[in-house]
Amino acid sequence: MKAKLLLVALLISVQAGFAQNYQKILQDELSDEMPGILFSIKSGDGKTQWSGAAGVTSIEEGSELMPENTFRMASVTKTYVAAAILRLMEKGILNLDDPISPHISEEHQAILSQDYEVDKITIRQTLRHSAGFFDHTNAPDFFPRVLENPDYEWTRTEQFQLCVDQGEPIGPPGEQFRYSDTGYLILGEIIERYTGKDLDGGIKELLKLESFGLERTDFERKDPKTDELRIHQYFQGIDTYGFSPTIDYYGGGGLLSTTEELVLFFEALFTDQIFEKPETLEIMLEPVTYSSRAGMDYQMGMYRIQINDMLAYTHTGFWGTQVVYMPQLDLYMSANYSSIWKGSGIAPVFSKILREF
Repeated sequence: MKAKLLLVALLISVQAGFAQNYQKILQDELSDEMPGILFSIKSGDGKTQWSGAAGVTSIEEGSELMPENTFRMASVTKTYVAAAILRLMEKGILNLDDPISPHISEEHQAILSQDYEVDKITIRQTLRHSAGFFDHTNAPDFFPRVLENPDYEWTRTEQFQLCVDQGEPIGPPGEQFRYSDTGYLILGEIIERYTGKDLDGGIKELLKLESFGLERTDFERKDPKTDELRIHQYFQGIDTYGFSPTIDYYGGGGLLSTTEELVLFFEALFTDQIFEKPETLEIMLEPVTYSSRAGMDYQMGMYRIQINDMLAYTHTGFWGTQVVYMPQLDLYMSANYSSIWKGSGIAPVFSKILREF
């Protein structure tokens, strides 16, 4: 009994040492331009599990940032949307090689048909960003309008119209990769149509999020507590806290969460708790090749990178979020910076934490 107690005490001491090292790493990430960082790590065997925070919730208020604070995860929402579409496939409601046209409203068919053959673009291509859609967020008027009138309430329909009015198709469906929020707006509409719920309710129903204890994973404006915990996030020094969530709300983004809940979702996904069939995850992660080199090694709501020369599955979000799963280490990590980090497409904190792991 005494030996067991000593072992437990030793483990607690070791974990406390790691926590101190992790906290220092987070603290070192802060600067005048980077007021806060949130981070979580969890190993598949449960021996490593830690969430931490450093900095403040906003430059102006200076309140201490806490691990339970939420943030706009932006495009990390795409992983949830892609998984929800695959759940609709499992239910037999749709086929990935279906054209998108019969699955969206006649109004949106009409808008998109001005530039695209929507009866030849498939759900699979849309999931992979190979459908050829121009990204409406790249429209010349989009960000100027956002900055001029940040609380403007956008609709999905307006964003589809912007896609066709200010952009051209990238190329033939299935023949090239080009990241496009517009495609994921279509997928978001499909989820709403077949669940009869808004995107928040549809995703939660299909992915059983609440059964995993994800109490703070919500679309903005859906849970007052989740909204209350939201931090300020910055873009080129601009505080975007008051920006309407509708700029990025209909499938390309929209979810709020914590770093801990991002890790828990990725763990559920990669341990076959989300899908009914193991082969569905294989479909989600199936590698894709094109005749010309793709800008990202993107599959379906997920892409592959190398961190410290090891494979990782990941997604990032515009405001400064990233979540990863590293199969070689059976390790999950997520981070949210209060402003997008500079340089690499990989959150700098990950490689620094791995040196301590």
